[in-house]
Amino acid sequence: MLENRKYVIIGVFCLMAVTYLARLFYLQVVDDTYSLGASKNSIKRVIEIPYRGQIYDRNNQLIVYNTPVYDLYVTPKKVNIPDTAAFCRLMDISRTDFDSIMGLAQNYSSVKPSLFLRQLSKEDFARIQDALVDYQGFEPVISSMRTYPAHTLANALGYVSEISKKQLDNQDIPYYRQGDYVGHNGLEEQYEEQLRGKRGVKFVMQNVRGVNKGPWKNGAFDTLAVAGQNLITGIDVEVQKYADSLMQNKVGAVLAVEPSTGEILVSVSAPTYDPNLLSSRFFSKNYRTLIKNPYKPLINRPIMASYRPGSTFKLIQALIAQQQGSLFPNTFYGHAGSPMRCHCRGGNNLRGAVQNSCNPYFYYVFRKFLYFNGNPNTFKASAIGLQQWHDMVEKFGIGARLGVDLPSELKGNLPSPEYYDKAYHGALRWKFSNVYSLSIGEGELLISPLKLVNLAATIANRGWYITPHYIKGFGKAGLSVPAEYHERHETGIDYKYFLPVIDGMRGAVAHGTVTPLANIEGIDLCGKTGTSQNAKFGHKYDHSIFIGFAPMNDPKIAVAVFVENAGWGGKAAASVAALVAERYLKRKTEAKRLEEQVMASNYMPPASMLIKPKAPSSSKKDTTKKDPKPAQPKPFMTSTKPKTTTTASGISGN
Repeated sequence: MLENRKYVIIGVFCLMAVTYLARLFYLQVVDDTYSLGASKNSIKRVIEIPYRGQIYDRNNQLIVYNTPVYDLYVTPKKVNIPDTAAFCRLMDISRTDFDSIMGLAQNYSSVKPSLFLRQLSKEDFARIQDALVDYQGFEPVISSMRTYPAHTLANALGYVSEISKKQLDNQDIPYYRQGDYVGHNGLEEQYEEQLRGKRGVKFVMQNVRGVNKGPWKNGAFDTLAVAGQNLITGIDVEVQKYADSLMQNKVGAVLAVEPSTGEILVSVSAPTYDPNLLSSRFFSKNYRTLIKNPYKPLINRPIMASYRPGSTFKLIQALIAQQQGSLFPNTFYGHAGSPMRCHCRGGNNLRGAVQNSCNPYFYYVFRKFLYFNGNPNTFKASAIGLQQWHDMVEKFGIGARLGVDLPSELKGNLPSPEYYDKAYHGALRWKFSNVYSLSIGEGELLISPLKLVNLAATIANRGWYITPHYIKGFGKAGLSVPAEYHERHETGIDYKYFLPVIDGMRGAVAHGTVTPLANIEGIDLCGKTGTSQNAKFGHKYDHSIFIGFAPMNDPKIAVAVFVENAGWGGKAAASVAALVAERYLKRKTEAKRLEEQVMASNYMPPASMLIKPKAPSSSKKDTTKKDPKPAQPKPFMTSTKPKTTTTASGISGN
């Protein structure tokens, strides 16, 4: 009995020993997991950064691609520089910069390589390549740099630069490391995840001094980097560059979309800059120069600037009033009794009012709209009517972010009854006479160029729009476009109500408020002019606006143009819009005389007028009465809170 028990105990111990030996064999021979973890001190994990995806226009022309460059790394322990001054001249850096870079490298590690110079071009590297043989401790590594062959679309594209500490700290899923490059602003930021690609990893053996000894396990655990997806945009780069040229010596924006798809064809923010300036090792210097520019070229005006829409807003007034039932195409209003002056002669029906941009007509249209609810109390009727007005206008995408595929879109301002209740310190303390300037797109309304080109596209489509967007696909057109850029948004306005408005828009171009030269043969342009009041400066500095589409009965392009400080909308803005539409539809420019006028025009305010003067310093309080401070023109209107009262006694018609 005891003898049997002895064999059982021995058997148990033998079984345990076999189990342990099998486990040790698995861990040490079969499974590399623990081997990899234990080898961290002798195996270097090298991250391979993939090429970012390239960006193309709608016709497969390159807008952004990657240029091979060289990053120069230094290992301080190996450095031997006989003549530091000569070395600094070779590298085109100052002695101060050299000492600073070497100090950082030494603090990091004296035996491990760290970055010395980033993004040396092929020409720069060729210049120093032979000389590097004489300087031990420096090693070049191939990298890439974003390059912009079209030299356009800077504000919409954004740029790629080193990730900030804030972005590193705010990562939901750790991916980026200090020194990594990431998209900032524009499409580079919006589609960062798709453009950046997928990183690769290589495991390299090294000794205790950091010297590489070859791949670990013959690269069995290495993974290859996967290049980012190519982005196809809806931009027509040839028309884009042409629009850039038309906006030389001007401040403002040009936007064009394809009405049927919402794809953005042209996106100009003027003045702009060459995107290559922010794609080199001189990024910091160039960025500081741009940010100090008084004309604010870094601001993407199509989505970030807010303007009063002026008379272009009359189109919405005409549409919603017809839908409400308070306006008909043959409704006639004269000028008598209106507090607004007008440049047109006599009264108009709806088509004539749109064609001639009649202020009194839309004053009466708006008044009838607010009081159409029949409430005998004018204060209550105004509040009820304005709420209905707000809800109907909102369906055109006004007063909210449209959702364009760019960061930093501003929503503008669409006043509601609550807005005026707050402004007038209580409900039922305001009425139509306090808000009537909304009738002609002035007062508290603030709208971006993006929203106005969307309005033009909506009218071209006779009642619906697709959110304007830059993307056309990844890899090829139509692939992986976000679902929201296929969705139709209905305005709730019946098709028939667009017809008299469109007739009036065609009349405005053919023989109305638009300069005759802009009625270019063969494009059948329909449009509406506007002059956005810049109240501080009077008409000399008013903003010129035009929105339109072409051709009239088969719309292929919708356009919105803002030219700041250019006066009447029928000349500066309408001329640019007509030329852009012609170039897109005909692929050439036949209106040479109009083109010459536009190219020669200069509406840039002097830079000195854009810089706020500093107040003189004084230790004593000056109690003398001063003249009012002269107003200073601004390159764009921001969406700050507008005045709480409105007036519209001046002309805002065309």
